[in-house]
Amino acid sequence: MIEKTEIDVLKRSLDFWERLTPLQRKILTEDARAYSYEAGNALHFGEHDCIGVLIVISGTLRTYMLSEEGKEVTLYRLNKGDVCVLSASCVLDTITFDVHIDSETDCRIVQISSKAFSVLASENIYVEAFTHRLATERFSDVMWVMQQILFMSFDKRLAAFLIDESSKTGSNRIAMTHDQIARHMGSAREVVSRMLKYFSKEGWISLSRGNVEIIGKEQLRSLLSK
Repeated sequence: MIEKTEIDVLKRSLDFWERLTPLQRKILTEDARAYSYEAGNALHFGEHDCIGVLIVISGTLRTYMLSEEGKEVTLYRLNKGDVCVLSASCVLDTITFDVHIDSETDCRIVQISSKAFSVLASENIYVEAFTHRLATERFSDVMWVMQQILFMSFDKRLAAFLIDESSKTGSNRIAMTHDQIARHMGSAREVVSRMLKYFSKEGWISLSRGNVEIIGKEQLRSLLSK
């Protein structure tokens, strides 16, 4: 059973909380557990690993797809207050592909088992609606990533990635290695390195060990509009 601080997280993150009966709230709070993970830990391994619904208390989770050859592509990240329902794939019959979830930073989460959440969704239409709405939003993120991979040239994809990372962190310095960027983008490190070197030669970025600093953001944005 979770403490009051974690119950407050449930109240803030689950917009159906006020629509639950007292018994349903009891089921939810007694089933929920709080866990801490170090950066790099794996939380979810695919559709056959139905661990339940995850709510991020602190830190960042990375959701990605993994090919048979071991190539990764980041679908989206989850930050403080975000809820992940794709980790409860057995609750959503329409999910037919595997996603993996790792802790990108040190994280603390609340986990609600698939069994308990499935019971609530079957009894309460507001829980069911919340689940499907959130799944739809995540699928929109997935489709955006697929659209980039299928229809956008790699130089534009990399420019969009750098700009997006800069916006998320509020800094022009992106603390990632070439290999980390490649894993996020589902590409080879050599391809990323060549394009970063090209961007550096053009004066749009500055490269240092484990860091990429954007010094020509307008030029990167201009590339996206071509």
